[in-house]
Amino acid sequence: QVQLVESGGGLVQAGGSLRLSCAASVNIFSVSDMGWYRQAPGKQRELVATNTRGGSTNYAGSVKGRFTFSRDNAKNTMYLQMNSLKPEDTAVYYCNVRNTDWGYDYWGRGTQVTVSS
Repeated sequence: QVQLVESGGGLVQAGGSLRLSCAASVNIFSVSDMGWYRQAPGKQRELVATNTRGGSTNYAGSVKGRFTFSRDNAKNTMYLQMNSLKPEDTAVYYCNVRNTDWGYDYWGRGTQVTVSS
């Protein structure tokens, strides 16, 4: 069973920065698509950023220009650099690793990000 462990969340003031990390317990990053999602209280989980194993990255419009996705396949770790944080970025952030061809879709347990105004 693959485990994904997020870290880096916390409380930050508006305008601040955080860097989230997601580490996998096995070496699957090089063959996986992956992404970051978030879920705010009372809202559905939404896409923040996705990245294909081919290197294509897409961002939600609300974070474009502020958040940056990166991955280190050798370390089986993905990152989300979040700058210019806003109170509306407050949510639990989840990482996801998947390969629909190979039939796996793994989620982390989430890390809380709280942005105070």
